[in-house]
Amino acid sequence: MCDMGKVLSSLAVMVLCSVAGMAQGLSEVWCPDNGDGTYTNPVINADYSDPDVCVGASGEDYYMTASSFQCTPGLPILHSKDLVNWEIVNYAIGNLYEGDSKLLEHFKTPRHGNGVWAPSIRFHDGQYYIYWGDPDFGVYMVKTVNGDPAREWTKPYCVIKGTGYIDTTPLWDEDGRCYLVNGWANSRTKYASVLTVREMSADGMRPIGQPVIVFDGNGTENRTCEGPKFYKRDGWYWIMCPAGGVPDGFQLAMRSRSPYGPYEHKIVLAQGKTEINGPHQGGWVHTKYGEDWFLHFQDKEAYGRVVHLNPVDWSTGWPIMGKKGQPVTTFRKPKANVQCSMFNIQCSDEFNSSKLGLQWEWHANYDEKFGTATAFGTYRIYTYKLSEGWKNFWEVPNLLLQKTPADEFTVTSKVRFTSKAEGQFGGLIMMGLDYSALVVKRVGKEFQLVQMTCLQADKGKPQTETVLATLKPTAEDKIDYKPGIHEDIYLRLRVSNVQAGKAHGGDPIVSFAYSLDGKRFSDCGEKFKMKQGKWIGAKFGYISAETDPKADRGWLDAEWIRVTK
Repeated sequence: MCDMGKVLSSLAVMVLCSVAGMAQGLSEVWCPDNGDGTYTNPVINADYSDPDVCVGASGEDYYMTASSFQCTPGLPILHSKDLVNWEIVNYAIGNLYEGDSKLLEHFKTPRHGNGVWAPSIRFHDGQYYIYWGDPDFGVYMVKTVNGDPAREWTKPYCVIKGTGYIDTTPLWDEDGRCYLVNGWANSRTKYASVLTVREMSADGMRPIGQPVIVFDGNGTENRTCEGPKFYKRDGWYWIMCPAGGVPDGFQLAMRSRSPYGPYEHKIVLAQGKTEINGPHQGGWVHTKYGEDWFLHFQDKEAYGRVVHLNPVDWSTGWPIMGKKGQPVTTFRKPKANVQCSMFNIQCSDEFNSSKLGLQWEWHANYDEKFGTATAFGTYRIYTYKLSEGWKNFWEVPNLLLQKTPADEFTVTSKVRFTSKAEGQFGGLIMMGLDYSALVVKRVGKEFQLVQMTCLQADKGKPQTETVLATLKPTAEDKIDYKPGIHEDIYLRLRVSNVQAGKAHGGDPIVSFAYSLDGKRFSDCGEKFKMKQGKWIGAKFGYISAETDPKADRGWLDAEWIRVTK
């Protein structure tokens, strides 16, 4: 965690910065910048799995994207000036897949673990490009409209239609020719651990050559080779990819004089004697200051895949990463010509904007009936109509969630729940393959405080409900026409972990509390072991739902949410 005294001291000497403005961008729960010219990994202690990064047009900016699967908006765009301090500035896509009415409808319901897999981001000919493989529909691409990643991107364009394509990266060669490398999803093709390269049209919009297998990890320690990134350096074609499995694998580098191989290969990053398991899959950057760095993920199970930064040494002719091939924990920061750069991924939200904060994603394609900002300093989430015979929240698309920001943290939110009918409920949830939520639920003319928990939600197991308290409504409508009752309440969830910082993330435990005045909180409910989702880490946020298909919807108004130690 941050030494806030050191952080504030560092900020004070940055005379070009507004200390008050910067403080709003500083997380209380995780800060990689030590304020003394060094950083501590992970640089992003949140689930930005399969990250890729490129140097911006100015050479002073870096842009990162990551897998977003079925969550929307998708393809987050993160920006940094020093590869250590990152903020979310945009998303490259809204709903999946705008411009294709059939697929827009397909992703209206949660398609857990499907959608956007392992993207790559590149700057070419004045524009930024992102390619990704959707294992069910093909290879897709978007690019900036005006060369600014923080502004508009084109609608997704299907470059190659088909199934099984994953982990795609383009390479534009010096002669103008374009090549694409990709991996293959065993779940769709029934083969994997091979990488293929094919030639594309010069604009990267269509294949003009057949795929060639350039690397085969089958039957070797290099099984599960995937996530390839394609580069050109000093006349060599380089493919950098992970192998050996997600939690316990390593990073390979391979080189050839031809894009089609054959490639020789070497392990350039592995766990070794460190606590950092499975260090692999990411992006290499060469900075304008002559330095080389590699951003990659570490699988921390319930927390998802967090992002580390390691130096790269090319002195042997190979990109040896970290400290002699083992990941670093603390290291000097990359050279950068910036002073005003200490900030972190957004997590707290006062809901004072007309736009939803960039840390939030829905669990499926957004529909305006899910919820919207208000003019009253709140964000409103309407109750979702659960299906007949529902068992748990795995089907709910209007879960409004964000990634966990640290190994240990506390989330407190002030909400008002408005109910128009029996059985409507809303509150805070920690969502994953297993989940637990603390909600207020209407029963008659009162509310019940209820803990709703499900183990193996992905397997269709039913949730359990435990009544923790009975609450009188804070207010009641006095009109005859469709009156509602309201409950003002402060809800809290806390993530603790006696093994915080250990390999694979340890065992994070979620506990709940509530307050009616925001001052005195009462612990409540059973503790819950946090569990990751389908290819994503656990996420926290809001649930608002009901079972009556005919009733007028109720709603949850979130006034603020604050993430603290």
